[in-house]
Amino acid sequence: MGIGGLPVPTPPPRRRKGDTAPTGIVVVIPAFNEERFIGSTVLLTRRYAGDVIVVDDGSSDHTAELAEIAGATVICQPQNAGKGAALSTGILAALQLDPQVIALMDADFQHLPEELPRLIAPILADNADVVIGSRYLQPLSKVPFSRILGHRLFNWLTYLASGAPATDSQSGFRAFSAAAAKKLAFHAEGFAVESEMQFLIRQHQLRVTEVPITIQYLDPPKRSLWVHGMRVLNGLIRLVAQYRPLLFFGAPGVLLITAGLGGGLWVVQRFNAVQQLATGTALISVLLIIIGLTFFSTGIILHSVRALIVDHFRSRNMPR
Repeated sequence: MGIGGLPVPTPPPRRRKGDTAPTGIVVVIPAFNEERFIGSTVLLTRRYAGDVIVVDDGSSDHTAELAEIAGATVICQPQNAGKGAALSTGILAALQLDPQVIALMDADFQHLPEELPRLIAPILADNADVVIGSRYLQPLSKVPFSRILGHRLFNWLTYLASGAPATDSQSGFRAFSAAAAKKLAFHAEGFAVESEMQFLIRQHQLRVTEVPITIQYLDPPKRSLWVHGMRVLNGLIRLVAQYRPLLFFGAPGVLLITAGLGGGLWVVQRFNAVQQLATGTALISVLLIIIGLTFFSTGIILHSVRALIVDHFRSRNMPR
């Protein structure tokens, strides 16, 4: 079993005849119904990468055929499992090629393949384990205003939850050293995968840098920005529960306990003033305190259990 419990895919071939790009650079491209751009994306990417792996995530069009004609190694998923699952499959296949760098990019031509050398340069120079291509380091970004608002919100929420700062935490244009890629055992299946990477970056204390990239939106989004945003938010909430249980359960617990104590204080003050017990408010206050203590205790227990599990796996991976 590999990343996120997925089976290890069949190893792709090393290189295709005629490839002249530098070896050791593998690009993974998840694709779902991207027949319009996948061929051009692969052809241009092969100029800068020794191997290109396209993971066809259950497409109903000719994405897989066109990617293979363009020179990519194609791995077909039997059904649409989501971007996270496609990336897990692609990274597992890439690691079997013993790469120096693994880069991720989208299949819809949002990212420019000619910017790959800039993206991977900090890793090749051993100045970073992870490089994030940021849409917001350029002075004149081409990101539409409606997207900027959502990106800013999720950047803030992801940083608040994960503790890993980034100007573009939702960027799909990233690069990893092979050692860093082996630690990215993410489980998010959909578009929350970039957010989960931030949690893993913080957990494994990886060196991160950002480089400016150019972005282009040649096609309208496949789903409304609202639906996409809600899916990412739902995934982020799940990640907080998984990686930061003390925050997820403890923060609401403290709020409930505070509200219960506040209500109890009001009941006492009112009783002292009018010699009358506000029974309903008193019961609600006690209930809030009990629920709050339950939440807080759950957070502490899960936090402790998770810390023990993380320490166990870290000790197993330490050199002896």
